[in-house]
Amino acid sequence: MYRLLKIPQVHLMCVSNSSQVYYNSAIKLCSYCRLEHSIHSTKKGILQIRLQSTINTVLVPSIPAKVKRKPKKYTELLEVTDSNVNNRKAAIRKMNASHLSLLVDKNGNKQSKRYDKNPSEKNPILLSTTSPIDINHDHRIQLNDVDNPHEELGIMEDLQSSGISDSASLIKNISTLDAIPEEHLKNEFEDEEHEEGILQNSKTNKRKSTKALQKELKLKKELGKWQVAKHQNELESTVRALKAYLNVCLNCNMMGRAYHTVMHYRNRSPQNHKKVREILIYNILLQAYASRGQYSKVHDLMEVIRKDQLVPNAQTYAAVYECFGNINVNLNKMQFLNKMYEKMKKSNITFDQVLKESRTKVNQYKNVLRGISLIDPNFVPKIETENESYSCQLVKKITPETATHNSPAGGLMELPDLMDRFASQIKSEMDGHVIIESIAKIDTSHSTVSSYRKEIEKLEENWRNDISLAFDRDLKALKKKEYHPIPSEMVLYPYLCVLNKEEYVNAVMHEIRKLANGSESFSPSFNLLRKRLGKFINDKYDILIKKQSKYPEILGNVYSKYGQWYLSCTNGQNSRENWHKISQEVSPNFSLELELSQWPTNLSRQIGKFLYKIILNDVKIDTNSTRLDRDSQDLRPAFYIVWRHNNRKHLVKEVKPHPTLAKIYRGSNPETLSFETNLLPSECPPRPWSSIHSGGYQLLKSDVIRVPLFAIEQIKRLEVTPPRQLWPALDCLNQLGSVPWNINKPVLDLAIKIFREGGSVKLNVPQPPSVLGSGPLLSQDSTPNERINSRRAQMELNRKKSEMYSLWCDAHYRLSLANHFRDKIFWLPHNMDFRGRVYPVPPHLSHLGSDLARSIMIFALGKPLGPRGLDWLKIHTINLTGFKKRESIAERLRYANEILDKIIDSAEKPLDGEMWWATSDEPWQTLASCMEIAAALKTPNPEEYVCRFPIHQDGSCNGLQHYAALGRDQIGAESVNLFPRDKPQDVYSNVAAMVDKLRAVDAENGLEIAKILEGFVKRKIIKQTVMTTVYGVTKFGARLQIARQLKDLDDYPQDKVWPGSLYLAQKTFESLRTMFESARQIQDWFTDCAQVITTINGKNMEWVTPLGLPVIQPYSKVLPSRNKFTDIATDLLLKPNTSKQKNAFAPNFIHSLDSCHMMLTSLNCEHTGISFVSVHDCYWTHPCSVEIMNRICREQFVALHSEPILQDLSKYFIDKFTCDEKKIDADNLEEILSKEKLHRTLSNVPKRGTFDLKKVLDSTYFFC
Repeated sequence: MYRLLKIPQVHLMCVSNSSQVYYNSAIKLCSYCRLEHSIHSTKKGILQIRLQSTINTVLVPSIPAKVKRKPKKYTELLEVTDSNVNNRKAAIRKMNASHLSLLVDKNGNKQSKRYDKNPSEKNPILLSTTSPIDINHDHRIQLNDVDNPHEELGIMEDLQSSGISDSASLIKNISTLDAIPEEHLKNEFEDEEHEEGILQNSKTNKRKSTKALQKELKLKKELGKWQVAKHQNELESTVRALKAYLNVCLNCNMMGRAYHTVMHYRNRSPQNHKKVREILIYNILLQAYASRGQYSKVHDLMEVIRKDQLVPNAQTYAAVYECFGNINVNLNKMQFLNKMYEKMKKSNITFDQVLKESRTKVNQYKNVLRGISLIDPNFVPKIETENESYSCQLVKKITPETATHNSPAGGLMELPDLMDRFASQIKSEMDGHVIIESIAKIDTSHSTVSSYRKEIEKLEENWRNDISLAFDRDLKALKKKEYHPIPSEMVLYPYLCVLNKEEYVNAVMHEIRKLANGSESFSPSFNLLRKRLGKFINDKYDILIKKQSKYPEILGNVYSKYGQWYLSCTNGQNSRENWHKISQEVSPNFSLELELSQWPTNLSRQIGKFLYKIILNDVKIDTNSTRLDRDSQDLRPAFYIVWRHNNRKHLVKEVKPHPTLAKIYRGSNPETLSFETNLLPSECPPRPWSSIHSGGYQLLKSDVIRVPLFAIEQIKRLEVTPPRQLWPALDCLNQLGSVPWNINKPVLDLAIKIFREGGSVKLNVPQPPSVLGSGPLLSQDSTPNERINSRRAQMELNRKKSEMYSLWCDAHYRLSLANHFRDKIFWLPHNMDFRGRVYPVPPHLSHLGSDLARSIMIFALGKPLGPRGLDWLKIHTINLTGFKKRESIAERLRYANEILDKIIDSAEKPLDGEMWWATSDEPWQTLASCMEIAAALKTPNPEEYVCRFPIHQDGSCNGLQHYAALGRDQIGAESVNLFPRDKPQDVYSNVAAMVDKLRAVDAENGLEIAKILEGFVKRKIIKQTVMTTVYGVTKFGARLQIARQLKDLDDYPQDKVWPGSLYLAQKTFESLRTMFESARQIQDWFTDCAQVITTINGKNMEWVTPLGLPVIQPYSKVLPSRNKFTDIATDLLLKPNTSKQKNAFAPNFIHSLDSCHMMLTSLNCEHTGISFVSVHDCYWTHPCSVEIMNRICREQFVALHSEPILQDLSKYFIDKFTCDEKKIDADNLEEILSKEKLHRTLSNVPKRGTFDLKKVLDSTYFFC
């Protein structure tokens, strides 16, 4: 009745400045009177008006969201006929006023007619019918009709004639049976006892079971925990954002804004937000006031800390003493200082701890010490000493006393040369990007090239002025928008004032050039572009802070002494130990481990959004500028927004240059490329990782571990881990980063020549997409099928062009960078992923890449071949070809000597000779090896030839090697060369042979697909599946891998690719489970552990590697924060993705073991004094030290797997994820059973086999 009598409201909306129009009208059918009424509902659609067009069309069609279907509920109904009474199950429907229309007859018909029994029909007690709506006639009540009292009176009379005396009955009555006359009900229900039984059953069905109540209580309990975690997470995110905001405000001299912002978050309403009262936040303000000598502010803030019942820490007292070191002290101030000293003593904080927290500013240490002297004039700081030994038993034997360190760059350069390289690197990092020459073939003879280049210079000059004016305008508007008489919440304005305006203008100009030179077929999403631009501003701010604190000068003094040690390695200590020692000597009062507050990702997006608004709105281009007969100017935005479908068929917002602008930049044939500095190799030895926050590049921040965007749980775990526990991992990164590199110029020149000539399919040099030509043309009289096929062909052509362009760009960047560094020595800083696997930080030029990428890199430091070095060069060459995989080392060497003339021919005539190298599995590395052999043979004594070529030793299906060692599986160990043999065992060939035997049996039994696959079951077909099985590949993934291989076979029937791949995937899995029984059991146990931990405990999988590195799988749903200035750590808040957690745990754990083996080999090779580099499970060294590295590699594998790895993992899981029995609810049977299942699963470690692990020491082909 409320809807019937409600007066519709008139909604007015100004759309003059809006780009969206909302349709809020709807027609609703009255549930009683069956008339249609105009009402206002929620918005049904959005129409975006195109402001630059007269056509009012939808730019982006809305995609309806998927709605989860609700499960139907059922109940029992009584069905009565003349002959019998039956119970029926029927769907439950909500009773509403529309049911009354079935019982109300406005035309005078009696309702009883609806219930007259027909002997031939079955009549259920409740009926539900619907009437068709006449959409051709408008029954909507007008506004003046509703206001008519006579109309309202008529409605009420109709209700009363139907047996309803007042309007409230429409709401109060919940059953349509109340409107049926009593005499009809008596005829329907003759058996009262039966009726009572039905009602009793209905009540029983409605009553909640005990199990349902327990489930509801459990859900409420989990909801409560989630709310607590959510509030705590939001508080931590706010504190991180506040920390960054306050530092920016203080560097902008916005002291008042910083103070009022802290007070706002301290006093905000607890109903909606938790109050922020953290000692960390107060310490930032205290230090700012103390450095300025503002005693009254320090005194007042300490009183606020007391009222908030916070406990001051060493950093708090450091600010107090610093303040007193900057002021003249009187009696009252001295009483306050004594009072602070007494509180400090009660908290067991010493003066040395205070001084340790006083090394973040240049004069801070001196002023704090002066303040301390007011309390204790005789105080002398203690010299800080630290235990430098490892805490992990696996590396206990690595000590300075037993080390034979050799300099990685001994004899390559002198200290002045090294410091010049350091200065050049510092300049590049301060600039933020490096310009290099492109190696692409550029035609500058055309007359339009010079005109386009002049046009670009003119455009960029005008843009710079326009951007500067627009920045001032928008910044002024932002300041006015965010202005409050008393500053309260965090705002964007300080972040856009903290740098010089020219820095923002330069950042925008740099972004414009990248957009204008970008790909036509691909560009990053607008969201990513904004974040990237904001991150660039963040890096500039970090450089500014370091400049203000004289960080580069102090760093240079420390690096000078460190470089002196690096070139000589006079003691047995590693780079981390020497860096720490030299830092303490050169800079005892200032810490180089300066941890700056990282800006939240959402904040970086907001900064990028502000600057991109200028790019989209104020950067213009004259579209007539390229016309010869232009007589007018037509200014249009130089960049615009487009929407594209990504791989998941979702619309993604992107930024594209205007076609005229793209034409100008493309026609100018740019001769240079621009790269951000942190994407390039370092020109000097990287700074050693001394902590998780300090290392890598000199000034730019590097991440020691790569984690997803909103996953910070592992970072927090690393921060609370004892530093000694992380030293083995950090020292491995330092060892790998300390190796200097050179470019293999003969190979590079040949690759550039082929690249400029259009690439080569045979030699795996990417071709430009232009070689594919254009799509098929259609005639005007083409049929619909021809048009469909043409469209499909065009889509496939565009896909291939996109792939080819991506590969072409990758080769273009790599070869251009290699050409830039062709006469330079460079270094590769390293970091880790969350599992501990190690990667070079520079993505474009490193040894971690394709065959071509590896072939152009050699060691900068050369070493004589020695007595066995030349043989290892020859063996390595044959290994690269893949021709003798199943032959012995001796046979490979004999074969190399046999074809030595082909090797020499390949080196001297790579393109004009027999080109034997081009038939190799790895042609470019084979060619580089041939050239090195040829050069060594030309010398009078090859043993004295100084070789810089790296020799590779690769593991045999490394994942299965770890599984076989964990389970002590004899059969598995023999299959993957853990057991000594005369010839190498090829696990891929063995599996292929077993699969082919199973296929032959099925073929004899008449299976058609088995007959078709005869002769096609080869090593290459199933290699990838075998390799990835231990890393958790699914059956569907394996099927795709095999299908890809079968599709490439010319003589295999293409219509049988899919059934053939399904058959081979099943047989491959079957063979592997037979050959590697223990691996299957361990893998199943890993999966079971992950299943129970994530479902019962609701936590991410985590473990600690044998070397002490904490690992946490960051698989949870993305829940970005709506706040502009904070990020939500989803891995701490949301439940883990159980499917991903359990599928990924087994491969990730094996990867972490693989990384431990590599790290152990790295540290021991450094300790022994030989070179070492790795590409995961492929180890590199000089030819003269291959045998030493092989011995270390085997010893460390045995040492690693001699540890009770699975037992330690089980114990860690039980200690971490099982709770005390006293905390379990004794009345909750479900909880008791689940905890018992958890403990039983985690403690059910698979049994070991009988394989003797020490046999690995004698296995020649373990790594070869």
